[in-house]
Amino acid sequence: MLNNYLHRLYDTIISRGYVEVEQLAFDNRSNRRGTISGRLKFHDGSLLDFGEVLIVQNRQVGKLRYAYHYQNVSSEVIFRYDNAPHYPNLPTHPHHKHVGSTAVEPSLAPDLSEVLREIEQLIFKTDG
Repeated sequence: MLNNYLHRLYDTIISRGYVEVEQLAFDNRSNRRGTISGRLKFHDGSLLDFGEVLIVQNRQVGKLRYAYHYQNVSSEVIFRYDNAPHYPNLPTHPHHKHVGSTAVEPSLAPDLSEVLREIEQLIFKTDG
């Protein structure tokens, strides 16, 4: 189950030929716990740093911790999803999304494929 999840994320990344994989690491030494982390560079120089700490419970893969940090070529934050518990008043606590360097919004935990689609919309809207 965990292997299938990690393979799906790998396929999601590799299927995007315009993405340069600067780093990609998996750790699934156990059938119940694992991690994935990486750094992806896009054609406009923007970067996505991401990581997930995973656990299998009740036959489902869950994220203990996650962060998807997307920044432009000037290292300015475009958005960041994470579940660090530092915004207790949000209705989706601990899940949230940083937009730019100051705004924080409620958000559910996204899948990596959703994050990549959001980046694609930003990049290709800018280009086109």
